[in-house]
Parts: sequence; C-alpha cells; structure tokens
Amino acid sequence: MIVIEGLEKSFDGRPVLRGLDLTIQDGESLVVIGRSGCGKSVLLKHLIGLMRPESGHVYIDGNDLTTMREEQLNELRKRFGMVFQGAALFDSLSVGENVALPLREHTRLSEKDIRKRVSEKLGLVELEGIEDARPSSLSGGMKKRVGLARAIAMDPEFVLYDEPTTGLDPIMADAINSLIRNLQKKLSITSVAVTHDMRSAYRIADKIAMLHDGKIIYKGTPDEIRRCQDSRVCQFISGSASGPITDS
Repeated sequence: MIVIEGLEKSFDGRPVLRGLDLTIQDGESLVVIGRSGCGKSVLLKHLIGLMRPESGHVYIDGNDLTTMREEQLNELRKRFGMVFQGAALFDSLSVGENVALPLREHTRLSEKDIRKRVSEKLGLVELEGIEDARPSSLSGGMKKRVGLARAIAMDPEFVLYDEPTTGLDPIMADAINSLIRNLQKKLSITSVAVTHDMRSAYRIADKIAMLHDGKIIYKGTPDEIRRCQDSRVCQFISGSASGPITDS
C-alpha cells in the first residue's frame, strides 16, 4: 500500500504540492486528474524517490522512502515500472533491447531467459515478434505498448503511467486504456496514472483523485466523481472554460 502524508514541494519559491495526502490500496487502479502544470508528474516522481519533498512522507508498505539512502531507493525502484509520457525508448536500440534493458541492468538472468521474458512481455501488449524492429519504425501507439512492455519486464508490483494516451488518436487511446486495465487485472498490480483526459480516467480507474492547488480535493469512484457536487471538480470533468478554477 502507498500512503502519502503532508507532501510539500516548491520550485523557485512557487509551491506545487501543498501538504498533499493520498492513500493507494494494493491492487487498485488510481488515476490522478488535474490541469496541466498542477503537479501530477511531480507527484509521480515522489512515489519512486526521483524527487525529495521539502516536508511530508511517502510510505511504501510502511517504509518511508523519504528517509531512504540512494542504494535503498534503487532496491525499492525495482518494485516499480514506469511508463513515460513519450514512451522514452532508446532509438539506438531495437525493441527487444529496449524491453530487455532493465533485465540486463538489474538481474542475472541468462540471455536465453531474457529473450524468453522479452517475448512474453511483448506478447502481453499484443506486439509479438517485433523484437528486431527499431523504435523509429513504430507508430505512436506501438511505442506506448513497447514502453509498457519494458515497464512490466521486471514483474513490478506497482506501475506508474505519466499521461498514457497523450498524442494518440481516440481509437488508439482507447486501445491503450483497455490494455492498461487488462494488465492491471491479469498481473494483479497496483496502477497509478496521471492524466487530464477524462475519457481515459473513466476507462482505467477504480478510483479517481483530483489534484488542485497542491492538494487532493476529491477522491472517489468514476461514478462518484460524475455525481460530485464540488464546483471545481464539476468544471474540470465537464471541460468548462468558466468556473472556480479559472475565475479565481
């Protein structure tokens, strides 16, 4: 379980996270929504210790990562997979080499076992047999799926998604959403995604939390958030240009 308590972070004197509290249950698919620039990606980076808060705590199964040394953090990060907004594939490597990278860096598996694991993970994201392809030859949706295969290569307990459908057409975005949801159930992983795409949020979430003004102002199921009476939440999920978020 992930528990975040009183998280605060500023950049150049500008507060981004202002005492943020959030709990993510094991096996849950949580989506954090909010406007661009509100701190969603900053929150993700705190979950794996890429950023240190000015105050507050992040507990992973009761262990406070804000007090961990770098070598402890490196061990903890092996329990996480990360799907980056732009897929972040290495163009100089083949698809298979991209997926195999964490296995070669952090395990002692034989090359035969690595190739088997790579093939298995590519199969899970419906990309069988493209190990020798180059990222430059892939569509945007295929790159996202290769990024997801790499994220699950180490059989993580947690997978983090930074804007998983950005830059995709609606049909491909829906295919990625379905894949995220299916993998979360099939692999029994805890998923945390950040997005401002409500269609994606409704599709993949067990719970949705809205980040605004540095804090989580609402958390509930997709049905609950649709019925929420908070005017800030209502403005965001309806996509209205006028309301308390923009009028203040």
